[in-house]
Order: sequence, then structure tokens, then C-alpha cells
Amino acid sequence: MPTSSIVELAEALRCLPGVGPKSAQRMAYHLLQHDRSGAERLGQAVQRALAVVRRCGRCNTWTELELCECCASPQRDQSLLCVVESPVDLNMMEQTHAYNGLYYVLMGRISPLDGVGARQLGLDALLARALDGVVKEVVLATNFTNEGEATAHYISAMLKTHGVAVTRIARGVPVGGELEFVDSGTLAQALRERRLLVDL
Repeated sequence: MPTSSIVELAEALRCLPGVGPKSAQRMAYHLLQHDRSGAERLGQAVQRALAVVRRCGRCNTWTELELCECCASPQRDQSLLCVVESPVDLNMMEQTHAYNGLYYVLMGRISPLDGVGARQLGLDALLARALDGVVKEVVLATNFTNEGEATAHYISAMLKTHGVAVTRIARGVPVGGELEFVDSGTLAQALRERRLLVDL
């Protein structure tokens, strides 16, 4: 029978996404039996992050400074603003090396079933950011889920009433993908979003 401290540790680990009761218990026992120094590092890292990490004053992502690295960089294209759902999505966009504008991180998406509407996302802050007189185009890069699509649609309608140019990232067959392995929904979307080829 596990002690109350082990039960408490396992319950704490369950706050992580995708971690159920059995996985949490295995993790707790592993940390105690095989990696006590790792457990200490983990605890210290969590405490430090909670103490020093805060929201960027411009784009809403996590940072230790008033402005994150992207927002503080004079090299970024100030006229482009990419809207993403989470800091993880921002990181993925950065890894492409194909975008050099700025970001706004929603920290969520419209999801009525979860009680998240436009007000909970703080879209008034996004609107103020997009209407700062410098932004010329807002690129919507929310996920292609029902919630992500609803969020993109809502933001698009909101911004277009103010005359802001709004674009949406494309979707379709992945680079290196073979048609026989692509699902029919993705293939249908790729057909709808086909474009003219330019001379190479």
C-alpha cells in the first residue's frame, strides 16, 4: 500500500496532459527508486519557472522579461502578426524559419463545451494589438480542429470589420507525403486549396 506522500506525488503528476493514474504512480515510484536527484531537479525547475516566468507584454507568450525575444527583436517584420493558440505552436512556427513577423498567443481557443468563449480568450487585447497602426496583415495559424476553425472564423470576422487584412495558413498534403497514405479529408482540402503553378 503506497504511503500518503507517494499518493500525493502521484496525484500531483496527474496534472500533466496524458498522464493517468497508473502512469502517474509508475513515474512517482521511478523518481523515488531510480532518480532521486532527477526528482529534486524537477522540483527545483518547476519552482523556479513558477517564480520567474510571466506573460510577454506584447504577444502574451511565456517569458522571463517584459518582452519576449521575438517582440524585442528589431529584425522582425512589425507589419505581420501571426495568431497561434499556444506557445508550443509559436515554437513550431519558428522552427520552420519561414516566418519573420511577430506573434500573438491566445493561450487557448474558443470551445463552448469547455466554457471558453471570446471573452475568456481576451480577444480585446488581440484587437488592440492588431489595430496598433503598424500591423498590416494578421495571419491566423490556429489548429485545424473544430475549435481552432471556430476561433479563426471569429477572429477573422472581428478584424475584417476594422479593415485589417486577414489570411489563414494553408493545409493539405504534407511535404514528402504519399497520396495513398493521406486521409480523404486532408486530400479534399488540398484539392480545394490548389493554386496555379508559376514557371520555375
